[in-house]
Amino acid sequence: WNGVSFKLIDTGGIEMGDDDAFQSSIRTQAFAGVNEADVIVFIVDGRTGINADDEEVARVLRKTSKPVYLVVNKMDNPDTMDQVWEFYQLGLGDPWSVSSLHGNGTGDLLDAVVEDLKKVETADDEEEDGGINIAIIGRPNAGKSSLTNRLTLDDRSIVSNVAGTTRDAIDTVIEHDGQRYTIVDTAGLRQKSKIDEDVEYYGFVRAMRAIDRADVAILVIDGSIGLTDQDQRVAGFAADRQCAMVIVLNKWDLVEGPDAKAEVREKITDRMTFVGYAPVVATCALTGKSVHRIWEAVDVAYENFCKSIPTNQLNVWLGEIREGGHTVSKGKAILRMKYVTQTATCPPQFTFFVNRPDLVNDNYERFLENRLRKSFDLTGTPIRMKFKKKD
Repeated sequence: WNGVSFKLIDTGGIEMGDDDAFQSSIRTQAFAGVNEADVIVFIVDGRTGINADDEEVARVLRKTSKPVYLVVNKMDNPDTMDQVWEFYQLGLGDPWSVSSLHGNGTGDLLDAVVEDLKKVETADDEEEDGGINIAIIGRPNAGKSSLTNRLTLDDRSIVSNVAGTTRDAIDTVIEHDGQRYTIVDTAGLRQKSKIDEDVEYYGFVRAMRAIDRADVAILVIDGSIGLTDQDQRVAGFAADRQCAMVIVLNKWDLVEGPDAKAEVREKITDRMTFVGYAPVVATCALTGKSVHRIWEAVDVAYENFCKSIPTNQLNVWLGEIREGGHTVSKGKAILRMKYVTQTATCPPQFTFFVNRPDLVNDNYERFLENRLRKSFDLTGTPIRMKFKKKD
């Protein structure tokens, strides 16, 4: 606005006296937003007037040294402007009369807000860099929010036994062992055919966007239930978007006995071959057991996601493939591999120059991928292969 870029945080509605399953967490989240903000916009309802919750929130905001804009919303009719005056008793200065529905007064409000934002010292570009982007994905109630809170050491995500508590993608930028990470806790992903609420649909869309901009996806699986078809579908979403991946078996403390644990791991090995490159880490988000291993797995996956392998090493490897004699043919035509080079990173892409690209089939691509992974450490990252004709 007016050439000023800023980040806007919309918090949950604050009800000070209500202590249901979610309200205390919503209050905590809202006041965490107040602590992090440079400017605060406090919205009240001009139609209903001041209520007890407004007075309690105002009491908290009067203690802050940050600019606070008291915004009286739903002032759609200019004849009702007299209703604004009662809000002076909240002790937060001049009220701003707006109609969010029609946009009345919002431009003037934004002008004033950005003037205050201009006074805030902006961090340089390096500090603004979020580092490694991590999307935490999985089906509902797998423990994604608990894991997010454990990794960030902060109750940023609301945790509940009710499936579907997280409806939006929540960004948290943290630093761990000198490395910056942006961790995004996404809404639980279900089959599209089972998404029947507008809110849940938009949660699904935002989760997809979070995966689109992720470098590494952490797929959280409920270890106490084991691998489900839904887990496979969620893994497929991330695989299609070609980000690096780490699989986390959460609630591992609820899986009793080595035989049961071996069975869960075996099923993942058998049914998740399309993301067989993803390392598997067993943890318990609630207790924090083995969570440090997730950081190690993410760092390795990201390093390999960005890896660049020298062309001479690739062609030494290709020479060994040729010497082994493993190729494909069709009639009298035989595939001959001439040369290979890496043509992209994030994820790594390898271009093979061959005499007959049309002879390359899925089996041969899998063979080359397996041999590449055996010779070069590509743990955690997908790879792409292209075949171009060279006589």
